[in-house]
Amino acid sequence: MLTTTVSSRPTPGIGPERFKQAFRNHPAGVVVVTVDAGRGPVGFTATSLTSLSLTPPLVSFGIGVAASSWPHVEHAVSAVVNFLGAEQEDVAQRFATSGIDRFAAPTRWRRLPGGQPVLEGVSGWLRVSVEQVVPAGDHRIVVARVEDSWLDEGRSPLLFHNGAYHRLPRPLTHEMESQ
Repeated sequence: MLTTTVSSRPTPGIGPERFKQAFRNHPAGVVVVTVDAGRGPVGFTATSLTSLSLTPPLVSFGIGVAASSWPHVEHAVSAVVNFLGAEQEDVAQRFATSGIDRFAAPTRWRRLPGGQPVLEGVSGWLRVSVEQVVPAGDHRIVVARVEDSWLDEGRSPLLFHNGAYHRLPRPLTHEMESQ
């Protein structure tokens, strides 16, 4: 006779609302990831950018499989991670909005020599080549090698915390420190 036992233990993990609540208390930098996999430029706002390795220089970011940008990212061989400055909340909101042409005016952008779309006016960017895409629940983690970069080091970053965008005070420059 075969018997089965039903576990009375709860499913491991926490619910989606509690998970979101925990991360509302964790501030994150805001970037816009842009790609063109041959069907025109697409991009999305992300707070999941992480540095993974110094040698080789690797980063990762997450994207939901239900996101409109996912089919493009899935087929992209390269991308640009655009670091948003403190004054670019409008750019973050535009690239987080579904159903619009995120690259239409007032978005200012251009292509890098390799054809990747890059946003104008950002505080920096990383041109990356996609090395690996890792399934992770309802998201995918993109692991990418940093191939090139540009930084405007005098700018403060845009942050996301508790459901809203925030700014840090302007960073001290070496000139200010010596006064």
